[in-house]
Amino acid sequence: MSMKRSVALFGAVTAALTLAACGADAGSGDAAGPPRPGGTLRYGLSIAPTCSDPAQAGTNQTLYVTRQIVDSLTDQDPATGAIVPWLAQSWQVSPDAKTFTFRLRPGVSFSDGTPLTATSVQKNFDAIVHTLTGAKAPLAASYLAGYTGTTVLDPLTARVDFDRPNAQFLQAVSTPQLGLLADATTAKPADRRCLGDDIGSGPFTYAEYRQGASVTLAKRPGYAWGSAAFGHHGEAYLDRIDFRVVPESGVRAGSLGSGQLDAVSDALPQDIPQIEAAGGKVATTSNPGVPFGIQPNLTRGPLRDPAVRAALLPAIDRRELVDTVLGPQFRAATGSLASKTPAYVDLSASLGYDADAARRQLDRAGWVPGGDGIRVKDGARLSFGLTFNHAFAGNQAILELVQQQLRKVGVDLRLDPVPDAEYTARENSHDYDALYYNITRADGDILRTTFGLEGRNGNVRGPIPDLDEALAGELRTVDPAARARLLDRAQRLVLDNGLWIPTIELSQAIGVAPTVSDIKFEASARLQFFDTWLHRS
Repeated sequence: MSMKRSVALFGAVTAALTLAACGADAGSGDAAGPPRPGGTLRYGLSIAPTCSDPAQAGTNQTLYVTRQIVDSLTDQDPATGAIVPWLAQSWQVSPDAKTFTFRLRPGVSFSDGTPLTATSVQKNFDAIVHTLTGAKAPLAASYLAGYTGTTVLDPLTARVDFDRPNAQFLQAVSTPQLGLLADATTAKPADRRCLGDDIGSGPFTYAEYRQGASVTLAKRPGYAWGSAAFGHHGEAYLDRIDFRVVPESGVRAGSLGSGQLDAVSDALPQDIPQIEAAGGKVATTSNPGVPFGIQPNLTRGPLRDPAVRAALLPAIDRRELVDTVLGPQFRAATGSLASKTPAYVDLSASLGYDADAARRQLDRAGWVPGGDGIRVKDGARLSFGLTFNHAFAGNQAILELVQQQLRKVGVDLRLDPVPDAEYTARENSHDYDALYYNITRADGDILRTTFGLEGRNGNVRGPIPDLDEALAGELRTVDPAARARLLDRAQRLVLDNGLWIPTIELSQAIGVAPTVSDIKFEASARLQFFDTWLHRS
């Protein structure tokens, strides 16, 4: 199968299923004249990066950093969703989607001077499967499910084989989690890959990495192999990017207005007037993937009862969450996939707010109001804990409002905020009543990653034959329309079985000073700084 045919099969999935453009310029766009090289962009992150290794990166704030130092075999055009060349200049896919053969671009090198070869592809994928494992790199590992190995056919040709069809793989290799790193990095154990000395082939390199405080990236001299989706050829325009961790949104906005920062993450509604008063703007785009929501542990407490899980769906007023906490740049969740995701199905009819319906559902299931208003059944209170972190600045306020909404129908939601490391540990050990998070990816296969028995399985569930068949089916189906039908079925079954209680869709809201142009969103709503430039007077 030629590259042209591969793009038709896999890229058309996103185009045909209406992936809305999310690669718009997030800079000011008001500068006269051509882009000017040089300068340092000062960027305010809302939380500290968790790991400098792209394969292990989990939060958006981390991926804003790691995306810049690593290139991928393919890229995904943010405007159309088509899969386009990057480090691979062409590829072939077997009819059964078990074998992917990549022809690499010649002349590419990692920042330590070593060349990119087919052996590099082999060592990167082998390391994810055998060294990092699913606990360290759950997304990367899920993309390589069924991986049997990479064969070096010649120095620039790598064949990647799976023991089962893997229809999502061309899109997966466009993600930073499967970006390619030098041998000096892939040979390290997982923990050593988080210390800021990772070596990629990307347009920027790590100049300084201070865990929990700041990261400085430097332009890679001689970079000449950018993605076909990039806006220009050659080196990046910026000389450096200084990422600084500024947890308070008001401080980030104030620093942007005073000229101490050039761009900031998670600009909240109350920040917008201050940013705009300084001549800046807030650029937004919705994240594809699984929207923010509650994932119940089906083995603990009252969430074992499917009637309770079903009652939670109408008990949450999602529009109130958006209007009260977030503002118009955000959307209420309308299904188990976010609206920008290929194969998304609008299930808002199942997610309308109806507190009376929630009460009736709980009444029928035998959960009766107690003296304090919280329902009880067989001596047990309808109470559960919700474990979350502050990966998104609005999480605490959103969940406090959800807590109030659920109490109105007799449900006691206990909020359990934890640091990132503890969150990961408890997620891996299934030590929670329920989790709250989102996962970003511009492919409907994120449902398999999130809800599949061989994926994260945060529900700690057993077999659900209809759902398991749909998730297995989409993975082996290369026809876009047939794959979309299977993903449609899977989305409905996730809600029908109470595996996800959606709340809001995550949007990136980036405050940008008037001196910055062309910060761009890539297909998965992460930032791309290759085309960014400064026009300070």
